[in-house]
Amino acid sequence: MHDTTTPAGAPALGAGTGAEEPLSAGLKQRHLTMLGLGGVIGAGLFVGSGAGIAVAGPGIVLSYLIAGTLAMLVMRMLGEMSAAMPASGAFSVHAERALGRWAGFSVGWLYWFLLVVVLAVEATGAAQIAHGWVPAVPQWGWVLLFMVVFTVANLAAVKNFGEFEFWFAALKVTAIVLFLGLSLLAVFGVLPDTEPVGLANLTGHGGLLPHGWGGVVSGVLAVVFAFGGLEVVTIAAAESDDPARAVGRAVRSAVWRILFFYVGSMLVIVTLLPWSSMQPGKSPYVAVLDSIGVPGAGQIMNIVVFVALLSALNANLYGSSRMVFSLAERGEAPRALLKVSGGVPWRAVLASVAFGFVSVLLNLKWPDSVFLYMLNAVGAVLLFVWGLVAVSQLRLRPRIEREAPEKLTLRMWAFPYLTWASLFAMGGVLVLMLTDDAARPQLLWSAGATGAVLLVAGVRELRARRARH
Repeated sequence: MHDTTTPAGAPALGAGTGAEEPLSAGLKQRHLTMLGLGGVIGAGLFVGSGAGIAVAGPGIVLSYLIAGTLAMLVMRMLGEMSAAMPASGAFSVHAERALGRWAGFSVGWLYWFLLVVVLAVEATGAAQIAHGWVPAVPQWGWVLLFMVVFTVANLAAVKNFGEFEFWFAALKVTAIVLFLGLSLLAVFGVLPDTEPVGLANLTGHGGLLPHGWGGVVSGVLAVVFAFGGLEVVTIAAAESDDPARAVGRAVRSAVWRILFFYVGSMLVIVTLLPWSSMQPGKSPYVAVLDSIGVPGAGQIMNIVVFVALLSALNANLYGSSRMVFSLAERGEAPRALLKVSGGVPWRAVLASVAFGFVSVLLNLKWPDSVFLYMLNAVGAVLLFVWGLVAVSQLRLRPRIEREAPEKLTLRMWAFPYLTWASLFAMGGVLVLMLTDDAARPQLLWSAGATGAVLLVAGVRELRARRARH
C-alpha cells in the first residue's frame, strides 16, 4: 500500500513545474544527453577503480554491475518524476511534494553541501595535475584560475555551461571508447606484439572471486559512490526547451551506456592484467595502456583525469547554484538568492562558489583535519539523497497516476517492487559501511550532518505550524 495523500504544506502536483521557472531555456537535447553520459564519468572511474579491483579481484565486474544497476534504478525513478514535474530543484521539489517541506529542505541543503565540498576536491586535484605540468604556477594559483573561469562560465548564459559540459563529456566518452577498442584488440592478440590472453587472468590468481562474495560486496562499497553525478541531468532538464521530453531521452540514453562503459572497462582490465598487480591510487587504465605499448600512457590519462575533474567542478557549481536557487524559490533559503539576470541565478552562483572557495582553502590549509571532517560529513549523503528519491517516487507515482496520468511519459520499471528493492539495497550498503572500519567514520559523520539538517527542518516546521495557529 502507498499513501497517496498530499502532505500538509506541500505544493500541488502541478505547481512549480519547469514552465514557471524564471531561468532561461538554453540547454539543448545534445547537452543533456552528453551531460548524462559524462557527468558520472570522472576520476572515480579512471583512478579510484584501482581500489575496487584490489579488494574484489575480477569480481569487481560484478561489483560494478550491482552498483551500476542501483544507480540506474535511481535514475529511472528520478527520470519518471522529473519528466512529469520538471523543476530546477528536481528531487528536492519531489521530496517536498511527496513528504512535506521538511523533506524538500533537508535533501536540498544536504545535496548543496555535498556538491560544494566535493567541488574543493575536484579543484585541488585538477590544480595538482596542472602544477605538475607548469611548476612555476603555485597550486593555489591554478585553483584560483579554475574557480574564476567556471564562475564566469556559470554566470554567463546557461548554454555556455552546456557547451563546456558537452565537450568535456565528449572527450571522456571518446577516451573510454578508444580504451575499450584498443583493449579488445589486445585481448584477441590483434595489436602488434600481442597474443590472445584467453581467460588466464580471470581464472588464475585465486579465480574469479579470489576473496569470495565478501570481496564483491566490499567492491560495491568501494565503487558505488563513483556513480554520483547522474542527478545533475534532472536538475538541468528544467532549463531545456521541452523539459519532460528532454529528461526522458537523456535518462534513457545515459543509464545503459554508462553501465556499459563501467562494466566493460572493468572486464577488459581484469582480463588483460592480473588483478593482483593493481595498486590502490594508481590508475588501472594507465597500467593497461602501458602493457599494450601505448606511448605516454601516463600523460594521456593525466589529461583525461584533468578534464574529468574540471568537468565535475563545472557540473557541481551548476547543480549547487540551481539547487539553492530552487530552495530560495520555495522559501527554504534566503530570498536574496532569487536575483536572476539573463536567465541565470547569479546570486545563487556566487553563493555556491563562495562556499566552494572556503572549501578549497580548507582543503589546501588543513587537508587532514578540518577539511577531512567536512569530506567525511558528506561521504554517505549521496545514499541518503537516493533513499529520499526512492521514498518520494513511492508516494508520488500513485498521485500522478490518479491526477495526471498523461504526465507519466517515462515509467519506473516493475513499480513498486524495484523501488523497494533499491531501498533495501541502499540500506544494505549503509550496514556495510557501518561494519567497515574505513567507511564507518564517513557514515557516522554523514549521519551527524543529516541529523543536524533534519533538526533545523523540524524546528522550522514547528515554527510554521505555530504561526498558522
